[in-house]
Amino acid sequence: MSEQSTPSSQLSGFYKRSRDERAAIVAAWAGLSPEEQAALEGRAGLTAEQADHMIENVIGVYALPLGIATNFLINGRDVLVPMVVEEPSIVAGVSFAAKLAREGGGFTTSADDPVMIGQIQVLDVPDLDAAAARVLDAQDELLADADCCDRVIVELGGGARRLEVRPFPDTPAGPMLVVHLLFDVRDAMGANAINTTVERLAPRVEALTGGRANLRILSNLADRRKARAACTVPAQVLATETMAGPDVARAIVEAAVFAAVDPYRAATHNKGVMNGMDAVALATGNDWRALEAGAHAWAARDGRYRSLTEWTLDPAGDLRGAIELPVAVGTVGGATRVHPAAKAALKVLGSPGAQNLAQIMAAVGLAQNFAAIRALATEGIQRGHMSLHAKQVAVAAGASGGEVQAIASRMVADGRISAQRAETLLREIRKGSG
Repeated sequence: MSEQSTPSSQLSGFYKRSRDERAAIVAAWAGLSPEEQAALEGRAGLTAEQADHMIENVIGVYALPLGIATNFLINGRDVLVPMVVEEPSIVAGVSFAAKLAREGGGFTTSADDPVMIGQIQVLDVPDLDAAAARVLDAQDELLADADCCDRVIVELGGGARRLEVRPFPDTPAGPMLVVHLLFDVRDAMGANAINTTVERLAPRVEALTGGRANLRILSNLADRRKARAACTVPAQVLATETMAGPDVARAIVEAAVFAAVDPYRAATHNKGVMNGMDAVALATGNDWRALEAGAHAWAARDGRYRSLTEWTLDPAGDLRGAIELPVAVGTVGGATRVHPAAKAALKVLGSPGAQNLAQIMAAVGLAQNFAAIRALATEGIQRGHMSLHAKQVAVAAGASGGEVQAIASRMVADGRISAQRAETLLREIRKGSG
């Protein structure tokens, strides 16, 4: 869908609509077929038969809520963002954050070429320096051989880019040479392509080094494949009932400093980033575990675990946010092309390539982080979160229909949200209507 024909992602009152109405709005927005809409609604998603071909020992299919984050404006383009997550307040929070960021022009994003790293661990090397030199001397030969593994990727403009060697002279396993293959995987996540390629190269590397190849595997620290997002939020739109906008902006910056200097806070701070990014990864059939591994390794790249985001005040006093992290995701292969809902979710996003998807996910991660620290710096995280959590507690107690909202509202008003309280209120409601 072109930028000119894309409608606004500002869907006023979207959360007030019924579930069926929301699904119909998104289907019309993205031009979904009836089958694609049914997949997103859970009426015709992943079947047990399809699941049986994806993993081992399948006995069924497990479902999670799929929501739509609204208000995103990314590089001037409106985007609706599918998110699969079970935790309350995430979709609402990220949508509100995107609305505030939109007041400053939305998100600007960029991404590196999709270059992944494959590693070959070589042990029992007689002379590390000489072995490293021989590998680099044979680089052209090895890269040509690497390109034979996936001709489709090569024809699409990807393929082997270069080699790196990393000697480790003193390890518990003895002297070790690690050979890195840098490989552009285009719109794939790239794990299968990388693993196949380094396994093909390992015998030749053994011959060149005089050593023994042990592990041959990709690295999930995809630091050559980073995505970035930034936004400016005008201070005046940050005002709450009790705090002026500039005060909120300053409190957010102070909260960011906490995460920058303290790894205990940074872990929770970054968890908020991944709340958003993982949810998009799940919705699009991507490997959220790889995403997590790369993000947290990147956060600790200098030996100290730090925040993935930065929040500062610009000269005008407005809030400026930025994020940069590895984002290894794909839009071809794997679950992205097997799972019906993942395919439909990608269509809602505008059928992006891997680099564009990475940029969208970086923007969502920054927005989710903003939503969390804004709440923490103002009314506290529990106010909005517990209102939504109360609905889950009510459902778990057996409530349905209008009972859910009635019980949730009562528990929030009383400040008593628990399974026991929900069960008591449910009995009262049903006794009164009986």
